[in-house]
Amino acid sequence: MAGNGGETTWCFSQVKGTLEDDVTEADLISCVEFNHDGELLATGDKGGRVVIFQRDPASKQCVPKKGEYNVYSTFQSHEPEFDYLKSLEIEEKINKIRWLKRKNQAHFLLSTNDKTIKLWKVSERDKRVTGYNTREEGGRPRDPARVTQLRVPTVLPADLMVEASPRRIFANAHTYHINSISLNSDQETYLSADDLRINLWHLEITDQSFNIVDIKPANMEELTEVITAAEFHPTECNLFVYSSSKGTIRLCDMRAAALCDRHAKLFEEPEDPHARSFFSEIISSISDVKLSNSGRYMMSRDYLGLKVWDLRMETKPVETYPVHEYLRSKLCSLYENDCIFDKFECCWSGDDQRLMTGSYNGFFRWVEVN
Repeated sequence: MAGNGGETTWCFSQVKGTLEDDVTEADLISCVEFNHDGELLATGDKGGRVVIFQRDPASKQCVPKKGEYNVYSTFQSHEPEFDYLKSLEIEEKINKIRWLKRKNQAHFLLSTNDKTIKLWKVSERDKRVTGYNTREEGGRPRDPARVTQLRVPTVLPADLMVEASPRRIFANAHTYHINSISLNSDQETYLSADDLRINLWHLEITDQSFNIVDIKPANMEELTEVITAAEFHPTECNLFVYSSSKGTIRLCDMRAAALCDRHAKLFEEPEDPHARSFFSEIISSISDVKLSNSGRYMMSRDYLGLKVWDLRMETKPVETYPVHEYLRSKLCSLYENDCIFDKFECCWSGDDQRLMTGSYNGFFRWVEVN
């Protein structure tokens, strides 16, 4: 992408993977996530693998700058499991990846499938130690009787090796499929959300989480909505939002109560009674919600378009951008083939001036914010 005289132009940069049609199901990418400075790009696939790409330093010197990436590390994050109690298979597919802000030479990220969240440490090793007193060069233990003098071990350069190791495993806290994970601005806690509950975790504690939202009714026949996405505020560690299948977004404050069953604000666009149809509730379901980097605005994605909300105004969005308006006349056909239930994600640019969301046929929609 390059800007010239206020216009945004796009140019092809790079393809990672294969363009062939005979791609196995396990190789299909299920999520992507840049780290905070854009130097690393993590992708998760349906086979439970995470592939991390690193930006090529030479591509940053080009004019205009290019975003070319090389494979940095690949590891198996999740394996298929079986819940014997419920007789259910648990897929290894990676649903979400979230990077922690970097604090030292290593990188840390969270990855999750439907049930289990893992904290991974990705670190580099480009040195080796030699000259041990109690070990041979091959690593075998050395007979203490043969040690006649003490040696000072030395550090020598070695080929670069990138290691990924699991540091924490957070499991057994969700009855339903996890659809969201979001790191708090304090970088110590994070939330995980499934269809009916949101849990709060501490990164150092794996065997305990706190339930902060629970919309499960006493009688499941009375269930009218499910949680579709959840995210922490980027700067206020006590605030988070979650969206529902009814087209509403709730802003909650954890200072008010331990269980946030009462929201602080409810964002919902009034429905036009003349435009109501059988499909109204389906297409109003929010598939993704993202807070801007400044924390003032919020973006939601439903089936037909994008909406931008001001956190200080709950009554209606400040901007609405159509994405699939041309499909409004085809909702009946989309309902019959289940495409009307497809989910699309969205994101903000780093300067909050642009929005991006997915579409069909490999297209994405790019919007300049007014």
